[in-house]
Amino acid sequence: MAAPNTALRAVRTGMRMSQDDFARALQAAGHRVGEPNDANKRLVQRWESGAIAAPRPVYARALEVVTGLPISLLGFAAVPSGHVADDEHGGHDLTSPMSSLATPTPTTKRTTAHRSHEGVWLSRYQYYSSGRGDSFAGQHFVVMLQHGDRLTARSLPGSASSSLSLDLTVDGAVVTGTWVEQTDPAGYYRGARYHGALQLIAEPTGRRMAGKWIGFGKDMDVNTGPWELVFRDASTSKATLDRYNTSAT
Repeated sequence: MAAPNTALRAVRTGMRMSQDDFARALQAAGHRVGEPNDANKRLVQRWESGAIAAPRPVYARALEVVTGLPISLLGFAAVPSGHVADDEHGGHDLTSPMSSLATPTPTTKRTTAHRSHEGVWLSRYQYYSSGRGDSFAGQHFVVMLQHGDRLTARSLPGSASSSLSLDLTVDGAVVTGTWVEQTDPAGYYRGARYHGALQLIAEPTGRRMAGKWIGFGKDMDVNTGPWELVFRDASTSKATLDRYNTSAT
């Protein structure tokens, strides 16, 4: 009997999505990235039961977009290694079962090259708590994935008692998007969910982004504060993520 995929189920339930909701989100993600798919509740059930050990590439891409996590963290069997061939000119050509995921089919449409921001980043922000009359800092290690000019970042669960999600768009040195934080049910904010907007400027080195967040307080007043993302590691391997799955404070 196949072992159930508890990692995928944990991610889905952590996002507060039913299996139907998750399937619809996968379909929407496929349309956004130009790779339509036929995800449905039955397919999600088969993934979570372990009946399907690894998703097809078109679904792997959608899963990464929706969850903000690399496929290696979603409980699926390892993707087979690619084949390396000597190109007889001093280089090597790599082909892989995931080639259609990693390298889109070339088109005549001109595209813009984007610096890769993928990897592990330290997220830090400051906020003022009116209830406690003092300023505090929130820190998480986040895994950032990139699809063209879109960045998705999700916090590693062991890095903080709350969970953080970032959905960003890169336009040159300007990084703009939204943030969502689900606070610790046992903490001061008792599991409250906060969200808002974020605008950052990326340094030329590509190793730091800094700017401001904006969001609503408990009385629907508008609050702002500083936010920065500091690059830590380009790898998103399981070993690397395990190393950073610890307190960021």
